[in-house]
Amino acid sequence: MENGDGSVTGAGAVGSAGSLGLRVGQAVFSSASLLFMSVGVEFFSYTAFCFLVTIMGLVIPWSCTLAMIDVCSVFVGCPLRVPGVMVIVVVGDWVLSILSFAAACSSAAVIDLLLQFHGSQCSPRFCGRYQLSAMMAFLSWFLTTASAIFNFWFVASL
Repeated sequence: MENGDGSVTGAGAVGSAGSLGLRVGQAVFSSASLLFMSVGVEFFSYTAFCFLVTIMGLVIPWSCTLAMIDVCSVFVGCPLRVPGVMVIVVVGDWVLSILSFAAACSSAAVIDLLLQFHGSQCSPRFCGRYQLSAMMAFLSWFLTTASAIFNFWFVASL
């Protein structure tokens, strides 16, 4: 999209209000996934759950850092439009998107396996928390993928 001054802005690219919303959503859903998986639950018994905790632990600072850049761009008016930096953001978004999807899928598969044993391997309290964590990870993945697509579209239009 073109502004009145001739500059180009992407709807959800870094430095826009849309990007700020996506980043805040990523941070909230990743934090929720991490909390549901790690507080009061014995997640460390399963590798897929450890992978999910690790990836969500990477998504949170990435999203918070880019949200701070978006806040600066939106409210102060110093947009980030350096092509080299935008490429790093696109690559980071894509890598974290793929890893988030892999972690959410592997966790969901392990939860399904645990539930197929009719709860003998997983108490209802633990399985419920595991399911909530996987669901939050999928929501975080969706928002991360949306950010990656918007930023890729913006970089391609530079």
